[in-house]
Parts: sequence; structure tokens; C-alpha cells
Amino acid sequence: MHTLPFFEESHRSLAATLEPFAVQEIAPLAPQDESATVDNAREYVLRLANARLLAHATSGAIRACALIRHRLARESALADCMFAMQGLGAIPILLAGTEAQKAQWLPRIADGEITGFALTEEEAGSDPSGMQLAAVQAGAGWRLTGEKTFISNAGILDVFSVFARTAPGDRDAFTAFLVGGKAKGLSSRAIEVMSPHPIGRLTFDGVEVSDADRLGPVGGGLKVALGTLDRFRATVGAAACGMARRALDESLGRTRSRVQFGKPLEAFQAIQFLLADMATELAAAELLVARAAWEIDSGAPDAKMTVAMSKRFATDHAHAIIDRAVQIHGGSGVVRGAMVERLYRDVRALRIYEGTSEIQRLVIARELTRRR
Repeated sequence: MHTLPFFEESHRSLAATLEPFAVQEIAPLAPQDESATVDNAREYVLRLANARLLAHATSGAIRACALIRHRLARESALADCMFAMQGLGAIPILLAGTEAQKAQWLPRIADGEITGFALTEEEAGSDPSGMQLAAVQAGAGWRLTGEKTFISNAGILDVFSVFARTAPGDRDAFTAFLVGGKAKGLSSRAIEVMSPHPIGRLTFDGVEVSDADRLGPVGGGLKVALGTLDRFRATVGAAACGMARRALDESLGRTRSRVQFGKPLEAFQAIQFLLADMATELAAAELLVARAAWEIDSGAPDAKMTVAMSKRFATDHAHAIIDRAVQIHGGSGVVRGAMVERLYRDVRALRIYEGTSEIQRLVIARELTRRR
């Protein structure tokens, strides 16, 4: 993807360093992602920090983050997730943090302190205005009571951004806070999902937060949350493309080595058509993702629609590409632990988190009609 014209020489240099890092530091750990999820998650963050790759996550440079996620996702969805969460945890600080907050937290996140983004609740997924976690003023600070769910890195967080209701009667009156992962009154419960991922439910039982840890103005939290997602969402498409690229590579290898009816699979026109469609859809998705990332970095006023297009198109088509890869592999493609079987499970969540494909369609349509 880095060869596309939306990237600069600095990005190509980054891509050149990513290749040996992914092969030497990520690939050897990946086979144990499911049996040692939490241990691997921590180790991935440490290795990303040591390679200074997390500095890109804390800088908000979306093209760099897209390239990193594209390469990591080819080896390990868990490694990609851990990088992504460092970015999602850092961007609210970049967008709304004071200079003191930025100086305190961004270097620590770049050095490997594990962070996260606590927005989703049981009744507030695609509709964040349904959030019920309450933040009530208590002296010079705040007291948080309620729950968040499907929160990545729950249980291993060092610090994270959390969004809470600060005016009970106002659907949009939310405020963002920085909360320590070991805060008194905070507890977590793991949720097991189809792809290895440290994710769970967070319970806030009167968690006290200093006003110095508030991100942005009181009542401005929804703007911080949506601004973070609008900015980082293009990198989800990059991860999807990375997974699809691995599926295509695996399929090419399979069709060359697998012999049926006296000839390799790649000699059959039906297989050739599958490979052709996979390659074409992947090329289109990578172009759209690269354009979206470039628009964000360039401050383009119309980036929101392109980002929504890239996330929807890349994740939907990556899912279709990987489905074809499983079909090409036949019975071996559904064996637990096979690369394409892992990819099939890994890619599914990308069509849901950071805005479902259906929500992206609504965003695209709204932006189109708004511009008339």
C-alpha cells in the first residue's frame, strides 16, 4: 500500500522498517495469540514501543498509523488491535488535552503504558447518546458510577479515556475523562469473543476522578469521542486490507501447490476468476483507504465522507476476500488454527467496531445530501 501516490518518502521508509519488524518480532508470537492472549497483548505493546512505532499512534499521523496497521494485521490481529488501542487512547488527549496532560501521558503511551477508549455501553453502541455512565461532581472532582462494555484492554489498562453523562436531562451532555486502570472502585470482567482479544466489561463503583483529568470542557465529551473516531476510522480499513492481503497471498500459494485432476488449482478458470476478483477488490480498497488517510492528514474538509466510504468498503470487501480464500482452501480452510480460518474470525469484528457498515452508509448519505 505504501507505493500508492498518497504516501510520501517518509512513509516508504517507515514501510521498509516495518517489514523486518513484522517478520522477526510479530510473526513468531502470533501462533500463541489464542492460548496466551493477555501475555501476547502485553508483549506486542512492549515490542511496538521498543521499535518506536507507538510514537506514530500518539502523534495522530493517520497515514503512518494506516501503514503500521496494514502490516501488523497480516501477521496478527491481536498485534494490530494493541497498536490501534494505543492510538484510540491517545487521540482524545491530542484533540482535547491540555498541554500538561499531553506532556504527562503521550510519552508514557508511546513508551508502552496500555491505554484504551471506553465509550460503548449495553444500550449505547451505534447510538452514543444512550450512554448512562454518570459523572457527578464531588468536591473539586468527579465521581463515576455505571458500566461500560466491549472495552478493549479491560483488565490490563494503565490509563484510558472514558466518556460519562454529566447532565441527566441532556442526551448529548457528556464529558471525557482520563481514568487510571487501577483506580479505586474500578473493576473488570472479561468477555470471550471469536478472535483473541483482551476485551471486557468495566464497572465504575463511585470511581473518583480529579478535575485535572477532565479532557476538554464539561459537556464536550461527545465531540471528543466522535472526533477521535472520525480521525482514526480510516486505519480500520487499513487493517482489513492487511488481513485481505494475507488471505490473497495464502490463496496464491495454495493454488500453486494443490493439485487436483492432474493439474494445480491455479490452472482452473473458476479459481482464476476468484483470484482476479480478490486482487481487484483489494486494490480498490487500498486506494480508498490511502485516499482517506491522506485527506485526514491534509486537513481536507470532506474527509469524513471518504473515511466512511473507506471503512465500509474495505471491511466489507476484506470479509468477502477472506471468505473466498477459505473456499479455495477447501476442507483445510476450516481447520481451527489454519491461517485463513484465523483471518475469517479476525476480520468479522471490523465491520462492527468504530461504526458498523450500516452506520457508515448513513454517514455517506448524510454527507452527500448535505452538500447539495
